[in-house]
Order: sequence, then structure tokens, then C-alpha cells
Amino acid sequence: QVQLVESGGGLVQAGGSLRLSCAASGGIFSINTMAWYRQAPGKQRDVVAEITRGNNTQYSDSAKGRFTISRDNAKNMVHLQMNSLKPEDTAVYYCNVKAKLSGNYYLNYWGQGTQVTVSS
Repeated sequence: QVQLVESGGGLVQAGGSLRLSCAASGGIFSINTMAWYRQAPGKQRDVVAEITRGNNTQYSDSAKGRFTISRDNAKNMVHLQMNSLKPEDTAVYYCNVKAKLSGNYYLNYWGQGTQVTVSS
């Protein structure tokens, strides 16, 4: 079974930066898309950024120009560099990996979530 371990969350002042990291391990045969989601209190879990195995990236409107997603295929890791943070970025951030083990299709795997809090 695929396991995801996240790190890098914490408290930061508005305008500051944080880098989130996620490491995938287990019986992984192949990884396709990797992504970061976030969920604020009372809201749905929404995608923030995603990156394909070909390194194509997409960002939410709020993340564009401020966040950068990257991946290290050799280490099965994905990162999210967050700059110019705003209080509205406060949320629990979740790593998501579409991975294939021995099957013929990809399944979604989720990290435990890491809290990001941006103060005014």
C-alpha cells in the first residue's frame, strides 16, 4: 500500500514563505499526476496545484504567480513552494498522488494533511 508523509507546514506571517514536501513510499509501480489540495474550515477540499509526469503544471487562480509545484521522480516526492502568503491561504494542505501498484489503473492516495496558518 502507498504511504504519503508530509512535512513543512506551520505558522507564518503574511507575505512570508513556506515549502511543503510529500514523500511517497510502498509498492509503487508507477506514479502519474501529483497534486496539492487544501481545505479551509467549512469549505470543500479544492486543488491548489498539480503536476503531471511530463512536468506540465496547473494552478488554481489564487495560487498562480505565488505558488510553485515541483516533483522529484527519483525520490517519489512532490513539493509546493508557497510565497507571498496571505491569510486566506490558511488551510489544511493535503498531498495527493495517483499511483499504480500491480493493477491496470491508477488509484488516489492521500497524505495525512499539514496545517498552514498565515497571520495578518
